[in-house]
Amino acid sequence: MSTAPANSGPTLDHPTFAKVKARFPGKKFRATEFRGQATLVVEPADLHEVMAFLKNDCGYDFLSDVIGIDYLNYPTPQPGRFAVVYNLIAYASDLRFFVKTYVSPSLPTDGIEEDPALYVDSVCDLWAGAEWTEREVFDMFGIRFKNHPDLRRILTWETYPAHPLRKDYPVRGRGERESYNIIDRTSA
Repeated sequence: MSTAPANSGPTLDHPTFAKVKARFPGKKFRATEFRGQATLVVEPADLHEVMAFLKNDCGYDFLSDVIGIDYLNYPTPQPGRFAVVYNLIAYASDLRFFVKTYVSPSLPTDGIEEDPALYVDSVCDLWAGAEWTEREVFDMFGIRFKNHPDLRRILTWETYPAHPLRKDYPVRGRGERESYNIIDRTSA
């Protein structure tokens, strides 16, 4: 794996790294390429500005996916506990590019308490298709998206007591299944 800061040292092969480096000379980035996949690591405060540049000036017209990752107990240290990863595609140039940002909780992660450290800017104003995928990351990991038009749970019910894809969430749950309202055919 080749790793280098995007604003100093050797340039990585993907053409988007040079464009980002030239456009944001004072910003702090990290860049990696692994098996032909390029990833730019961006500070959360710079995320929306960089994403707007990638869409408007670099031609990344399709946001394929937004995913969350929990790095709890990961074997190598990461810059934050959680990551949000954006999978971008530029159809005109046939390029794929990943953008990642890290956030770390400032409160215990064993419930649904809103943590002010787990916020990143929404990209729904850039790619409308981000609405559902950002909601999924919020529901499963508890990462909230500023300026999202409809940030509410999408896979669990609104009062669900946790975020089930966090690695500190018990595999068998915390008793949620025991309180399901079971509806059979005769009472439906």
